[in-house]
Amino acid sequence: MQFHTEFSPEPLAHRIGLNSRIVTIGSCFAEVMGRRLADHKLTVLDNPFGTIFNPVSIARLLTMALYGTLPDENRYVERDGVWFHYDFHSSIWANSRDELRNRLTQTLAQTSDAINKADFLLLTLGSAVVYRHIETGKVVANCHKMPGQLFEKYLYQIDHLRDDMTRLLKTLHKANPKLNVVLTVSPVRHTRDTLPLNQVSKSTLRVITHELTVWNDWVFYFPAYELMVDDLRDYRFYEADLIHPNSLAHDYIFNKLAESAFDTDLRSFIDKWVNVSKSLAHRPLYGNSPAHQQFLTKLLAQLEVLSNQVDVSTELAEVHRRLEKCVMHNES
Repeated sequence: MQFHTEFSPEPLAHRIGLNSRIVTIGSCFAEVMGRRLADHKLTVLDNPFGTIFNPVSIARLLTMALYGTLPDENRYVERDGVWFHYDFHSSIWANSRDELRNRLTQTLAQTSDAINKADFLLLTLGSAVVYRHIETGKVVANCHKMPGQLFEKYLYQIDHLRDDMTRLLKTLHKANPKLNVVLTVSPVRHTRDTLPLNQVSKSTLRVITHELTVWNDWVFYFPAYELMVDDLRDYRFYEADLIHPNSLAHDYIFNKLAESAFDTDLRSFIDKWVNVSKSLAHRPLYGNSPAHQQFLTKLLAQLEVLSNQVDVSTELAEVHRRLEKCVMHNES
């Protein structure tokens, strides 16, 4: 008997390997997946612009980065002594305009470098509902808690979104012909937009992502949205706000991503790394006993084997420190 509609995503034509370089851009779901990829020792630049929900701002930021365009001087805003920029998330701020300009310029340059070297770009679209700054007439990535009357909220027209995303993909492919793009639609519902409008928004994004995969053989779709709303169709997979997926849902979706997108060697490595990570998090019940010393010696040997594949210098240093403390205790 089945109690949910389980499905497995189609395998990606090009698989992510242990040595793959990855960039994640977009909504908070991109950040969650990027953090998990990094936790499994992959090389990841995780959401450098902060959480960006709409495709218009995503396309603008990536195009700015790849063309070396400086942040728009007319889009800086100061609130309560803190400086922000309308093209970036509020997690990127500074105490002065000049300081913020330098930080944004460095972020754009870092992103450009990462995109040019990347094998995969994980691009998560969150909402087709946008906020337009009335004075400048331009869509903002974040309103930075400025007064609502400064903005106009509306559903972006699907043809314009399609054009923006098509131009972005052409720019990405020109900058890095070997780049594979994995598109996802965020499973987080934007209830402030009302549930009916949220459904129209997600449907718009889903249509566009489908079309882009049909037109470009280096662009793929991973069904994170479908996994959440159809496969995990139960509130036990949500946080207390009943909107955001919880860690159990993230685990499930990440495992589906691994099945679909990771090559055999990477999946094998992750199986080993998960066990090593659990050992690293282990704390002894009975202090620095001889048994714990043996445990740490075994863990050290496991890390040394993995050091031939990935950088585990931080973990090795930590285990050496614990082992030295344990040895000193047992010899005293």
